[in-house]
Amino acid sequence: MNINEYQKHTMEFAVYPGAGEHSFQEINYLVHGLTSEAGEVSGKLSKIIRGDVVPPEMFLAEVGDVLWYLARIADNLQVDLEQVAEYNYNKLVERKKLNLLKGSGDTNKERKEMI
Repeated sequence: MNINEYQKHTMEFAVYPGAGEHSFQEINYLVHGLTSEAGEVSGKLSKIIRGDVVPPEMFLAEVGDVLWYLARIADNLQVDLEQVAEYNYNKLVERKKLNLLKGSGDTNKERKEMI
């Protein structure tokens, strides 16, 4: 399955207020869900750091949940994940050309001048 097919399938499991409406209510729910799932990924890593054994599939399951929320957010914004990936890749290529991969690209003086 390609990433855009996956994104379309995520709607099958979208059971939350405003699902598929491209509304503020929907994006609000999705962003909170994304941060919650990202926290769960971080929690798994914390357990690994302290020496616990975390089966790879448990870590992968949380990363997959993050992907689901990202796909739903992209759908809410009416873009597909391939567009998001391409946009991000092109941004990184430009930052690399300007030697701006380190530091904060949002506050870097050269980055501001580029916009």
